[in-house]
Amino acid sequence: MSLFAKVKSSALIIPFILAIGSVACNRSAAREENGAVASGAELPPVAVTTTTAVAREVSSFIQATGSLVAEETSDVAPQISGQVVATLVNVGAFVRQGAVIARLDDRDARLRVEQARANLRQTEAAVRQAEARLGLRGGGGFNAETIPEVRAARANYEQALAELQLAEANEKRYRELVETGDVARNIYDQYRTQRDTARARANSAREQLEAAINAARQNNEAIRTAEAAVEGARAQLAIAQKALSDTVIRAPYSGYISNRPVAVGEYVTPASVIVTLLRTNPIKLQAQVPEAEAPFIRPGMSVSVEVEAFPQRRFAGRVVAVNPAIDPASRSAIVEAEIENGDNALRSGMFAKVRILRGQGQRVVLVPRAAVLRDQSTQSYRVFVVQGGVARLRVVQLGEEEGDMVQIISGVNDGEVVATSNLPQLYEGAKIRPVS
Repeated sequence: MSLFAKVKSSALIIPFILAIGSVACNRSAAREENGAVASGAELPPVAVTTTTAVAREVSSFIQATGSLVAEETSDVAPQISGQVVATLVNVGAFVRQGAVIARLDDRDARLRVEQARANLRQTEAAVRQAEARLGLRGGGGFNAETIPEVRAARANYEQALAELQLAEANEKRYRELVETGDVARNIYDQYRTQRDTARARANSAREQLEAAINAARQNNEAIRTAEAAVEGARAQLAIAQKALSDTVIRAPYSGYISNRPVAVGEYVTPASVIVTLLRTNPIKLQAQVPEAEAPFIRPGMSVSVEVEAFPQRRFAGRVVAVNPAIDPASRSAIVEAEIENGDNALRSGMFAKVRILRGQGQRVVLVPRAAVLRDQSTQSYRVFVVQGGVARLRVVQLGEEEGDMVQIISGVNDGEVVATSNLPQLYEGAKIRPVS
């Protein structure tokens, strides 16, 4: 038997022995009183009301103690450095998610936004100029044949080709006439020279056309470069706008302000704490459970919590986690539960008494609270069972109270009749007269 079991048994036996002694004293006093009244005379029966003890299945609980902590605790800090120009919350205030907590000086941030916007407009204008240089409309696709310089070079090349074809035809015709002796050779030489000149002009026009196409392609690449500059300017504008929005510090979630260490005029950095924000709905319970009970606790089990601030209330929740490690110092496991706290009655740091519903019921006997008498001398509890018109004293162990009824863990059996009135006048063996 463990030390705890021995102590518990002794705690039950000692009150029982004291109660029996008290009963013996009561009986001796009763006998002396009987003898004082009349030798051989009996006291009149004590009028009492009675009821029947009933047994039923009740839930089994694991009892423990613990502390309440916030579900989330955040030290809210700014993302940029700056001077505080406004603090809009105080300690104890409730803020919604996204609510403004504080503001920093935003003059520099606004100027940077305007500068970034001007740079974006300048780069967009450069794109339009590059497109206009190529004869393109905004968003139009590139086609070298639509470029004016290319069209002019192609027309010149086509004209040179036409002149070359004519010169080649004349040269061929006069060459044949020379061979037949119809024309002088010096006339043929003129047409041959014209052919060679036209061929050179055609080659030059072709090179000019290729140069115009290459220049157009280079100008198109300039458009792409300008468009890339526009994207960079937009990114810089977005960064500037974010820096401006970061001057407004907002609550990351709904909760209560527990600390606000800064004031207007202070210079803060991303390492500074503007406020400490607590999310207390649901609130978290951390309870220590004996290692013998830890294997029976699983996430999802129902939890009932009591705190001294609200002795008449019980707060409901559920187990969300069980630490798999046992603390070697206390031989207990940490159980975490979420407790509904919509009205913020529960506060972080409160001490709590916890009952975890195991789900396995036990059969107990219930009697009215009026049937239980506390003996101040022995600090024990008594119940008088009525048997054959005589009161029989039972020392009982009490359990939980359920309204006007109380659980009897030991001492009274199901179906036994118990007295519910005039208990101080009763003693072991006293005759009773039931009344309705």
